[in-house]
Amino acid sequence: MKMIACWLLLLSFLPIVASAQQKREEIIVDGMKRAFVTYLPAQKTANMPILISLHGGFASPKGMLHLADFRPLADKEHFILVCPASKNLWHDGANNKGIDDVKFIDELITYIIKTYNADASRVYVTGISNGGFMTTRLACQLHNRIAAIAVVAATLNINEGYDLEKPMPVMYIHGVTDPIVPYNGGKKFGRQMYSHNAIINKWVTLDGCDPQPVVTQIPDNAHDGTTVMREAYSNPKNNLKVVSYIINNGGHTWPGGWQYFPKFIVGKTTHNLNACQVIWDFFKPYQLKAGI
Repeated sequence: MKMIACWLLLLSFLPIVASAQQKREEIIVDGMKRAFVTYLPAQKTANMPILISLHGGFASPKGMLHLADFRPLADKEHFILVCPASKNLWHDGANNKGIDDVKFIDELITYIIKTYNADASRVYVTGISNGGFMTTRLACQLHNRIAAIAVVAATLNINEGYDLEKPMPVMYIHGVTDPIVPYNGGKKFGRQMYSHNAIINKWVTLDGCDPQPVVTQIPDNAHDGTTVMREAYSNPKNNLKVVSYIINNGGHTWPGGWQYFPKFIVGKTTHNLNACQVIWDFFKPYQLKAGI
């Protein structure tokens, strides 16, 4: 008994090691339960940034966490990761069919800020495919709440009742041989969409960036048959940037992620780029400022 008492006394002096938390939460929007997964890093501080990560069509927060795992970065860089769930698809078009996903994300941002004392000026959104199109829609309609976006394997729908309005730092990553969302745009899934180059040019014009980018070639160091070209457009007056990553021989995939479907269905996943890392590195200097 004395030995046990000694051990208990010793343990009482040891520091309590904080642990990360991942939990499923819900809010009510327009009378509907809307679910999301929140990941809080082990070292929690006040005024942490928020990174919202939107899954693709017919996917899930769990799947997005597997495909684009920002959790190690959240632990290292101390930000809150939120993976919301769509109702099968994100309603990125003008016809919401009774489900207002813009309102959902708007109220979700408010909930995370209030519940976890997060930084309202550092809210970032990323997404892939259907979630990528939704990310661009949010940049159009929630630009007063979002500091920067990063879009993978998606662009912007044309003639859907909304368009780019406010300058914002943006990043777009697209595979040249994407079989699901064509790199060159066109009509798909009953909608017209901009090409990768067209959406980059729209943002470059809106952000007032120099139309001549700084170009960086990333070779096939992973020996997976892909190469990457990075084009960075800058406006030194307002510090805004538009960054384009073009994945040569890349498919409808998350760079650095796992090959979630066979190559003959979605194309190749490049491992010459870690999308999670470059997206976070792009986001973290930015915060909402009046007048931009």
